[in-house]
Parts: sequence; C-alpha cells; structure tokens
Amino acid sequence: MKIPSPPVLKRLLKRRLPKTLWGRSLLIIVVPVMIMQGAVTWAFFDAHWQTVNARLSEGLAGDVAWATDAYERNPTPEGLAVVAERAERFMSLSVAFQEDRKLPAESRRGPTGLVDRALESALAARLDSPFWFDTTRYPAYVDIQVQQPGGVLRVIAPRERAVATQAHIFVFWLLGATALLLGVAILFIRNQVRAIERLSEAAEAFGRGETDDRFKPHGAREVRAAAQAFLAMRERIQRHIEQRTALLASVSHDLRTPLTRLRLELALAPAFKRAVAMRADLDEMEHMIDEYLAFARGEAGEPAQTLSVRDLLDRAAEDAGRSGAKVEVEAPADLAVTVRPLAFRRALANLADNAAAHGEVVRLSARVLPSGGVEIAVEDDGPGIPDDMHEEAFRPFSRLDPARNQNRKGVGLGLAIARDVARSHGGDITLGRSDLGGLKAALRLPA
Repeated sequence: MKIPSPPVLKRLLKRRLPKTLWGRSLLIIVVPVMIMQGAVTWAFFDAHWQTVNARLSEGLAGDVAWATDAYERNPTPEGLAVVAERAERFMSLSVAFQEDRKLPAESRRGPTGLVDRALESALAARLDSPFWFDTTRYPAYVDIQVQQPGGVLRVIAPRERAVATQAHIFVFWLLGATALLLGVAILFIRNQVRAIERLSEAAEAFGRGETDDRFKPHGAREVRAAAQAFLAMRERIQRHIEQRTALLASVSHDLRTPLTRLRLELALAPAFKRAVAMRADLDEMEHMIDEYLAFARGEAGEPAQTLSVRDLLDRAAEDAGRSGAKVEVEAPADLAVTVRPLAFRRALANLADNAAAHGEVVRLSARVLPSGGVEIAVEDDGPGIPDDMHEEAFRPFSRLDPARNQNRKGVGLGLAIARDVARSHGGDITLGRSDLGGLKAALRLPA
C-alpha cells in the first residue's frame, strides 16, 4: 500500500476540514475531548478494570480450587454436601457433582475475551485437573466445570465474583460529562460565531448601499472591537459620500445658472452661423454635469422594488433606439428582479446607450443562471474593446478613444456608474466578446 506524501496528506486534510468558523471552532473542542475520553477510557480499562478483573478471577479460582480439593479428599455424597453447604454459605457458590459427564467439547467465549483470559489464567494457575468455563450462557452467573473421576464437578458462581460489573457506569458518566461539555461548548461557540455572522451581514449590506441601524456590537471583546471599528468606518464613508455629493451638487447648481443664461441669450440672439454648434456644446456640458452628479449620488438610499426584467429591458431599448440603432430584446416574460429602480434603470440605460453609440445592432437579453441568479447581457456589433483594456474601461473618467472612440458625448462615467450599481446590488458587470462581433457587457445579479 502506497503511503501518500506529506503535501498530498496536507491537501486531503484541508479538503476534509470544515470551511466555516463554526465548524472549525467546534472541531477545536471536539477533537481534544475525544482524545481525552479515549485516553481516560484506555487508562481505566488497562490499569484499573483489567487489574480488578484479574484479582476477582484469582479469588474465584482459589475458591473453586478449595471446593475441588475438598471434594477430592472426600468424594462421597456426604463430603459433597458439606463442601456445597460451606461454599454456598461463605462463598456464594453453587457446587454440584454430575456423574458420568465429561467436559463440553466447545468453548464459549465473550466478544472481547478480556474476562475469559483473566479467568482462564487464574484457573490454570490453581487447578491441576482439566477444566471448562462459560461466561456467556447465563447473564448473571459463570459456569465452571472441573473434570473428576466418574464425572464433572460443576460450580456456578455469581458473575460479579469474576467481573467488575459496574465498570459501564464509569463509561456512562464519562460519556454524559462529555456530552454536557460539548453542549455548553456548542452553545457558547454558536453565540460567538453568530456575532461574527451579524458583523459580516452588516458589512455586506453596507456594500450594497443599505444601512442596518439595528446592528449593535455584541459578543467577545475582540468581536465588539471589530464591530465598533466597522461602525466608525461606515460613518466616515457615509460622511465622505455626503460631502462629495453636496460638493458636486453645489458645483452642478452653480454651473447650471450660467448655462441657463447662455441658453437664454442664444435663444434671444439673432441667427448666426455658430448657433447650432454652441447649442450642442451646451447640451454636452449639461450632460456632463448630470453624469458627475449621478456618479456622486448613486441612488444608494432608494428603496428596493421587484420589477419585471422584460419591462426594464424594453424601456432601455426604447431609449437606446432613439440614436438610430436597431435594438432587439430577448427575455422571459415572467422573470423579475428585486432592485432599486432608478439606479438600476440608469445602469441599463448607460450600457444600452453605450452599445447603441458604437454599433448598428444592439441586443438586450436576460437568462436565469444555474446558481439561481440573473444575467442581463447587452451586446453590439461595434468595434469592441481589447481584452487587456476591459478593466480600464470601468475606471471613472476613462475614455478609450483608441479602442472604440468611447464616450464621445460623455466623460467616461457610464460603465463606472453601471458597475457601481451592479455591485451595490451584490452582483457585478464583466466585459467580453459578443456573438454579434462587438462588445458584450454581462450584468449578473445574485439569487
């Protein structure tokens, strides 16, 4: 048999070990308790129980040897009666002589053989005549037979004369104490692990843009410290987001005032050659301000609703179709997702508008993933983006002009906003090659 190498054993052990903190903590308690229980049980049986059995067997063997020797000195019915009477009174033994009998041919031994070996060794040391014994036929007695001329001298002894019959009580007490200790350990471990699970749930909810005000630090001191640090971090991040949103909202408000004046002046001014170009520049500046503000705000506080995926895609297709692209929608009519409506519609609109701006054919599709989640794919037949620039495309203010002349009207926030929205819902967006020949943006949401 080939023995696995240490690295292979290490990998096998890691595969078999529990993956959760709850399982590993329980294992830390269970394994030492099992080792201790095994060691105590082995020491008890090896150093105590077997020694007691050996002493009891020696005492019983001495009484049987006395009865046999007394009968051999006076092998008459009267002598047997005296031996039987004394054995019953002083030794709790039942002695009888069976004429014309021989020792049984078969030997009957217990399942472990510990008692049988001790008794056989003691009888062999005390008796010169052939003997036979049985510790299994009668639950409360031991049957010992000694060969004599003309028959068999049979001795029936109580089982406790040869075996420490109360040893199982020690084992039961040991098992009971172990079960009690494990129960207490499980209760305390579960309480501590639950504190860590709640901290993880609060952190995950905050990552999705949700704030659970009911979360309170509890558990061990280290877990409380981690929870307090998380709450402080959450407050700092929220304060930073609020400050950034207020700043950009203020900037956008200040910029809209001169933009409005410029629009009014253009509307009232006489027609001239650059009027159309100036209005286009004003539209682009206003679109840029809207993107800045949307990126800063993110609609994180919006309540979630369950919406039809087909309706969401139809609306995004309608908006994207205004650019002149041919937009196709493929989605089950009964498929629904729980999302924040404004934020999710903005993400789909950004993906669809981006595809329509760089392709003539756009396909919006949705399907249920094997894991139970939902995947929404936005594909186009445009020039696409090189594989090594997919992550670069998601960086805020990134403009991939060499790849697709991307964001010709924007500032490079469309994909960044879309990914932030997807991740705030617990999902993500990845880019790849479309069957249409262009780019495929896959938005995945968890079950």
